[in-house]
Amino acid sequence: MTTTTTAARVAGAAPVPADLRRSALPLRRRFTDGFAKGLMGLALLVALVPLGLVIYKVLQAGAGVMSWEFLVEDIPNSARRAGGGMGPAVAGTLVITGAAAAMSIPLGVLGAIYLNEYGKQNALARLIRTMSDVMTGVPSVVMGLFVYVAWVLIVKEQSGFAAALALGCLMLPIIIRSTEEMLRLVPDELRQASAALGARRWKTTVSVVLPAAISGIVSGVMLAIARAAGETAPVVLVAGTTFATNWSLSGDNTTLAAQIFKNAGEPFLPAQDRAWGAALTLMVIVLLFTVAARMISSRFAIKER
Repeated sequence: MTTTTTAARVAGAAPVPADLRRSALPLRRRFTDGFAKGLMGLALLVALVPLGLVIYKVLQAGAGVMSWEFLVEDIPNSARRAGGGMGPAVAGTLVITGAAAAMSIPLGVLGAIYLNEYGKQNALARLIRTMSDVMTGVPSVVMGLFVYVAWVLIVKEQSGFAAALALGCLMLPIIIRSTEEMLRLVPDELRQASAALGARRWKTTVSVVLPAAISGIVSGVMLAIARAAGETAPVVLVAGTTFATNWSLSGDNTTLAAQIFKNAGEPFLPAQDRAWGAALTLMVIVLLFTVAARMISSRFAIKER
């Protein structure tokens, strides 16, 4: 930086535009910058290719069976039979995933608040972090077996509540770790400014820290919900099966993921068509909930000024 440029900045002159600063860079640095940007763009395209192919295939195969009747009619009790719908699976997905979210989201967010705002690096906080990391890597079938032994065998009943317990246990570590990482990104200056105004720590957390991190928290929560909605093994193990709609957590139930698993393995074309339709329905449900969550989080997030 020349003496003239330094003097101009000290005197309050306007900053140099970005394009002029870039042109002043050596040729090697500009080439390296462009090459890195090109690699990042290429990596993005490579990641979008399989995602686009999956979305295209599901839309192509599932759009033909989608209708209002498909969303509300009962599941045929024979895989050979044409027609029918996924009404019980749609209801079961909403009820079971909603109950799992209601159990895991408050616990996960509160646990992350304790870890980042109160526990810091004490022994209990380190233990919780370690167990959360371990639970994140536990296969879903293991969690289903755990709930089957710890709940289903005791009450002697497969139910939607048991499936919600299994999915909630799978969601909990994801919410804890993602929420804690988002809380870490909130600058400490915001906490210090709130404390300087006389606010207690809980008030600072509720009114300053959480609104600043709400977008990232919602992203982590939606990832956990999407994983829970797509899990099959725990539901098959502990929820039983049903061909009629069950809007309660008691008694046998089913989900879209379980029906995709069951119908996709059948050699009959009607069952396979129902599997593709269920896959498309599940994608649309997750998309709608993601958009709704984004709209709600933007309402409470701290706006840039």
